[in-house]
Amino acid sequence: MSFAQTVKAVAWSFLGIRKRAGYEQDVQKLNPVHVIVAGIIGAILFILALLALVRWVVGSGVAGG
Repeated sequence: MSFAQTVKAVAWSFLGIRKRAGYEQDVQKLNPVHVIVAGIIGAILFILALLALVRWVVGSGVAGG
């Protein structure tokens, strides 16, 4: 599989939405190094998105009193 296909498979796993047949196909074809790299990139992007959301909420005054 290409790195882009690996990123797609990892993204589906982050969401928890995956058919069993698709999962089994991915397991047979995925490169473990690509999965690790895509997982780390996905986790970093998720954390950055949460930080941006928190900063936006705090900055908008919604969270303050």
